[in-house]
Amino acid sequence: MNELKSDFRTKCVPFLCFSFVVGLTVWIASPVLSLDDEPKAQKSGIDATTLHHKVLCGYQGWFRCPGDPAEEGWKHWSRNSNRLIAKSLSFEMWPDMTDYSDDEKYAVPGFTYPDGKPAHLFSSAHPKTVERHFKWMEQYGIDGVFVQRFLTEIANPSTDRVLKHVRASAASTGRVYAICYDMSGSPQDRLFSTIVDDWKRLMDEQKVTQDPSYLHHNGKPVVFVWGFFSDRFGSALANMIIDFFKTDKRYGATLVGGCQWPWRTEKNSEWAKVFRRFDVISPWNVGHTMMVNNQKHATTDYWKDDIAEAGKNKMAYLPVIYPGFSWTNLKGKSAAKDIVPRQGGEFYWRQFDTAANLGVEMAYVAMFDEVDEGTAIFKVSNSPPSQGQFQTYEGLPSDWYLRLTGEGTKVIRGERKSQPVLPIKP
Repeated sequence: MNELKSDFRTKCVPFLCFSFVVGLTVWIASPVLSLDDEPKAQKSGIDATTLHHKVLCGYQGWFRCPGDPAEEGWKHWSRNSNRLIAKSLSFEMWPDMTDYSDDEKYAVPGFTYPDGKPAHLFSSAHPKTVERHFKWMEQYGIDGVFVQRFLTEIANPSTDRVLKHVRASAASTGRVYAICYDMSGSPQDRLFSTIVDDWKRLMDEQKVTQDPSYLHHNGKPVVFVWGFFSDRFGSALANMIIDFFKTDKRYGATLVGGCQWPWRTEKNSEWAKVFRRFDVISPWNVGHTMMVNNQKHATTDYWKDDIAEAGKNKMAYLPVIYPGFSWTNLKGKSAAKDIVPRQGGEFYWRQFDTAANLGVEMAYVAMFDEVDEGTAIFKVSNSPPSQGQFQTYEGLPSDWYLRLTGEGTKVIRGERKSQPVLPIKP
């Protein structure tokens, strides 16, 4: 979540398909959708009727490169969309581009790998790249994604473009997906109408919830709305959003509310009520740590009481699990104090183990592709270009966190017994 920037400073830093057979038992060719097409085939895969026993990753899909289908420059790679240089870097980890085909690779002028070869980046606007990411999810046993839709970017055609690629890729790999609206930065006077208008359009015109791979729960499509923070807008607006999704007969949904982590102790009585009205509550935990034996551990000691309070209010609990954190390229050298070391995956795994021991049946991994703030779990290079400073997987295989996420999914499903130590070796 990009808004984590402000949340960290204010201590609020902070999806499965039906067995759908249409005469094909193996779907070989992945459909590539135009902006007007819908998925035409569905590979049998994950059960999309419930959130239970699911691990879903946040999928930003916001990376762009000059010459890609979106033509938005170096978006989310650089603070200057027209130029990418060492001083303009806005991301923390260089993706491992080994698996990408030549037409998915966008050369970065002036950047070379340690062996002297030209360096490349990917664009989320390229259909083959999104498909590749979903094939990794399929390969490593990851259920699917909450695809991000930032309210400030809703009007941008490339937002729908990425969603189309996600729909096609989920269909061809048997993964699931659901919409996640991020309210960060949206003007309060347009926040409600932006969410409602877009959701109605996605249902009526694009018919996303009719996809066999669209995640449902308790008979309704799942919608994640992130950004319920009591210091951002009033409780009345929050209740309007909740009322729409909980009561509208046509557009109603199972609402996942992404909120501040100290929701149980909120002093504002009206906001305290808001936090107990979701169908599923997901407190944001990225960046919150506690020291244990001189190591940073994710702050998870409040999960037990969260789960109990959520249960009292008939809400399911979706904890946020993250692998580490860093944003020095984005924020500057002074942000080095905010780094959350990955500890070879131990930091990440302890959260899965804690969740399993508490009987948690679902989890939200932040994030699949978030290299901006160093929370990515997809393939990252251990040999990034020398023209900048980048975090790596410290020599571990580039698929290490994909593998760990797959193992964590097994634990959440109850397919394997949890254990405090890493269950696999590099």
